[in-house]
Amino acid sequence: MQYISTRGAAPALDFEAAMMTGLARDGGLYVPAEVPQMSRAEIAALASLSYEEAAFRVMRPFIGGTFTDAEFGDLIEKAYANFGHAARAPLKQLAPNHFLLELFHGPTLAFKDFAMQLIGQMFQAALSRSGDRVTIVGATSGDTGSAAIEAFKGLENVDVFILFPHGRVSEVQRRQMTTPTEGNVHAIALDGDFDACQGKLKDMFNHFDFRDEVGLAGVNSINWARVLAQVVYYFTSAVALGAPHREVSFTVPTGNFGDIFAGYIAKRMGLPIGDLIVATNQNDILHRTLTSGAYTKGTVEPSISPSMDIQVSSNFERALFDAYGRDGTVVAGQMDELKASGGFTISQGAIDALRDTYLSGRASEDETRAAIASELKASGELLCPHSAVGVHVARQHLGATPMVTLATAHPAKFPDAVEQASGIRPPLPTRMARLYDLPERVTRLPDDLDALETFIRDNRA
Repeated sequence: MQYISTRGAAPALDFEAAMMTGLARDGGLYVPAEVPQMSRAEIAALASLSYEEAAFRVMRPFIGGTFTDAEFGDLIEKAYANFGHAARAPLKQLAPNHFLLELFHGPTLAFKDFAMQLIGQMFQAALSRSGDRVTIVGATSGDTGSAAIEAFKGLENVDVFILFPHGRVSEVQRRQMTTPTEGNVHAIALDGDFDACQGKLKDMFNHFDFRDEVGLAGVNSINWARVLAQVVYYFTSAVALGAPHREVSFTVPTGNFGDIFAGYIAKRMGLPIGDLIVATNQNDILHRTLTSGAYTKGTVEPSISPSMDIQVSSNFERALFDAYGRDGTVVAGQMDELKASGGFTISQGAIDALRDTYLSGRASEDETRAAIASELKASGELLCPHSAVGVHVARQHLGATPMVTLATAHPAKFPDAVEQASGIRPPLPTRMARLYDLPERVTRLPDDLDALETFIRDNRA
């Protein structure tokens, strides 16, 4: 299995190299050169398996020779051993033909745990074998950072630096990043929004002298392994609802496009997905792009669903690559135009291809609050604001095909917004009850590449 860059100028890599590299040296994102296929019989057979067994079968074709079957199976078992639900990703019915996929039973109460816990295991295995040391730098709008810190804290051959936008994450999200005591993890509050954090991350990857000096590695959703791990729960949930014998649709609250791109990969593998619906909050660049055909950055407006407060959606580049017939030169040109002028226009053929694959919708702040309140009344389910964005958009597309809305975080991660909408302040799970009492350790830095690189150099082990 080989992986190629969306910009066409970087060498093809195997799975291990693509995972450890993260961002290609031409600035692009790695995607599989070919997407493996699963037959109807192979998909149907997943129904009798545990989540871990299904994960092995779905992901194994993408791994190549990086791990033996026994090694990979063991890594998967370890990755999900600390999840708080035996099903890992259970389904709950909200209404006729509308289901909620609960992705918040991991250690940090967010869907990012499905990928990050597995990546942590795979990184550790690969580094133990090679004897190398890496510096992981990640940018987060709230959930990726805490999931990365949870996965990598205390590891001897990894230093972790997480950039988050100062004052623009919830208190629970912040404390999950700032309260771990392990010396190899560092939380950095950057002056700016998430796009500034993500921009500086890419700048570091494109500063090759620094990248090579510190052994830079990335675990944002620019890393293909992140997307791959998220493909699994599309299969497990669809099979639970009757796939491959009937289609299942999905609504995905998303800002950086990684989670819904995982659904696209599942569809390419043969899973009979009806609609793939992008649900955005008021920072609706993805909805605007799919509606107008123009990708134009706006100003990031803080919202009650902060993990979606994004105007530069990195994984959309992967979707563009396929929409343009895998022409990396065209994609590279559009990414250059985005950097130079803040936007670009998608060709008619490419936007038609995107619209054939994805639908979209948005939820305002008031609509998000209303969805929290109305769903609590209708089904008794208390939603986090991001999941509420998904439910609001999904309701506009309900029909004869079962609809699965991805619940991306536990409501307790956003207690102020949930309480304002519902009158209920959701408590943290018992295992996290001391979070508010723990001391925080955080460094605030300006939106400045030199300052960031100096801090990282000076604080590596």
